[in-house]
Amino acid sequence: EVQRDLAQRNSLTDSLTGLANRRLFDNSISNEFSKHKRSGSLLSVIMIDVDFFKKYNDNYGHLEGDFCLQKVAESLKMSVGRASDLVARYGGEEFVVILPDTSRDGVAILAERIRAAVENIGIPHEKSEISPSVTISLGIATTEGLNLQHEVELIAMADRALYLAKMNDRNRFEFFN
Repeated sequence: EVQRDLAQRNSLTDSLTGLANRRLFDNSISNEFSKHKRSGSLLSVIMIDVDFFKKYNDNYGHLEGDFCLQKVAESLKMSVGRASDLVARYGGEEFVVILPDTSRDGVAILAERIRAAVENIGIPHEKSEISPSVTISLGIATTEGLNLQHEVELIAMADRALYLAKMNDRNRFEFFN
């Protein structure tokens, strides 16, 4: 039984960061979106990307890159406090946060808290084009005022907002509009 529980936990956890992995994220967003459709409750998603991470890895090496991702993951976990929220590693240097029952105003406050927390870690990044330390860009999507049919739409909206944040000088958050 202990072995089974450990295997199940490992199948849902990213081994590098200790966050939820993509499998758990996919299951959770599907469940939360179903709740949203049934009850009309709000649902918000934040997509997060480490700015200039390839340059970081190329300059400091992959072991330091792993350490950087672990520190960013710790910061995300500390910034997102509610038990109902989920922080996951989406892939590579991308992370995602699921925020049930969170309005546009609430998610904006949290996104800024997350952004500042990562910047304040102060991980040196001499190859960054925007800051002497590691920063992140965030894309936000919320169901508030929308009638979405599938969770994939919400994820795509957050991804497009992330792209906009990266195009607008990074180290910032943007909403999908």
